[in-house]
Amino acid sequence: MESTMTSRTLPWKPPPSGGVEPLPVGSHWDAVRVAQPVGERALQHLGAESGAVIQDTYGTLYWLVAVGSARSWNLRQVRVLTALVDEVTYLGVPSADWREGPRPHWRVPLGPGRYLTDAQRLWEALAAADHAELGPRVEGRQLCHRCQLPTDEPVIVGEEHGGSLGGGITYACPRHARDYPPSDAEALVTALRRAREGAGA
Repeated sequence: MESTMTSRTLPWKPPPSGGVEPLPVGSHWDAVRVAQPVGERALQHLGAESGAVIQDTYGTLYWLVAVGSARSWNLRQVRVLTALVDEVTYLGVPSADWREGPRPHWRVPLGPGRYLTDAQRLWEALAAADHAELGPRVEGRQLCHRCQLPTDEPVIVGEEHGGSLGGGITYACPRHARDYPPSDAEALVTALRRAREGAGA
């Protein structure tokens, strides 16, 4: 009954009760996919300002936003799902009455007055969550200290001491950054600056 009532207030029809249906993004909405640690903190920042949010079986969160409103975003652990010229992307959308995991469900229920999230407000919450969870943003590709693979989303996790330049910065990919103890972000940024100044000396 609730799913039917919800569908009457939306420009698209959620799947029938008790199911999940792959729906194309970029038609009525785009989706912002966020890894769980950053997503959970963003939910806290947004509070009642959040629109409906889907959570999948892995804990990943998906916000629905207006089509085209988030295409230029560049945040760690965040991917915008939208329509492409030569590719169709689908998102598994649960019925409106699925509100508990571990199956895909509405973490923030879909309903009248709670549908799309304001893109600017979501970006602000995600940017704050990104910084809080992953520390200062570093531009460019770095090598993860743990898995020894290059990452385009490096996280500063420590300061290396010694060496001809008097030290450097230890980086990790977002997946392995959580394995390191929390660090003082400002102190690490200062260390990075010292390393750069030393390299140019």
